[in-house]
Amino acid sequence: MAHDHASHGHGPHGHSHGAGHVHGSTDKKRVLIAACLTGGFMVAEALGGLITGSLALLADAGHMLADSIALGLAWYAFHLAGRPATGRLTYGFGRVKTLVAYTNGIAIFVIALWIVYEAWGRLMHPAPVLGGPMLVVAVVGLLVNIGAFFVLNGGDRGSLNMRGAILHVLGDLLGSAAAIAAALVILATGWTPIDPILSVLVALLILSTAWSLMREAAHVLLEGVPASLDRDLIAKDIEATVKGVREVHHMHVWSLDGTSNMATLHACLNDGVDPHMAVSAIKKRLAAEHGIDHATVEPEFGLCADSHDEHDHHHDHAHDAPRDRRHYH
Repeated sequence: MAHDHASHGHGPHGHSHGAGHVHGSTDKKRVLIAACLTGGFMVAEALGGLITGSLALLADAGHMLADSIALGLAWYAFHLAGRPATGRLTYGFGRVKTLVAYTNGIAIFVIALWIVYEAWGRLMHPAPVLGGPMLVVAVVGLLVNIGAFFVLNGGDRGSLNMRGAILHVLGDLLGSAAAIAAALVILATGWTPIDPILSVLVALLILSTAWSLMREAAHVLLEGVPASLDRDLIAKDIEATVKGVREVHHMHVWSLDGTSNMATLHACLNDGVDPHMAVSAIKKRLAAEHGIDHATVEPEFGLCADSHDEHDHHHDHAHDAPRDRRHYH
């Protein structure tokens, strides 16, 4: 059996590496700008929350604190992803971005639960809130968050790391909007329970989006088949379109970081088929039709090399001509 690794895009050296590098460089700058904006205003909002007694401001400030850390981690993940692969990390550091996205989702969950806990205490024991100063701080916070959102929104929306960063800033934006609404209600009616109520509403919205992010990041970390691909249909497509391929099995399809798709498979070939030509055709088909630029294909004749019935394998092929067992690189 021959393993063929020819013409695939090896991790950071894939066909789309150029575009990916450009995206990563600009996304890295965007995340850094958003982290500075978020971290800078977080201190002002925390002070505003303490002075005015607003849970909505404190909750948003707490969220912005975690977001500043998360955005910093996202920036560092982009920084690591630019490093070349090593002998120990043969795929490089690309998956760090997915790990950070998953961690961001967990952080959002913790923050949202804290907001709900604090809101319950405020509803049980209402506290005075200074609506005027609260409104001023919330409006400034909204403007800062809108700026950070537009900075990030211009980046690569297909990157889980960028989506996690956008989700954090979107949560901050919603928090500021809720604080503005609460301040207006308090100024107009004096009804302070609106402050924790709107805080809980924002927390629930954040929880739903955080769950979606965590589930997708976990799917990547577990090397699940990308949502845009169907492993079985891809196998059938290869069998139907690549000349000389009798059967495709032992196929695995996964993504390194949510954008770079990879595959391994065994291809049973008809007798007399040139294995190198068949593997090249399979790789071209995977790249052109399915967006899989990194593929490792093992061509086979007769029984699969992973068959446990070695005696039958030897008997069935005792009179076969010697086959080329070289690794193509």
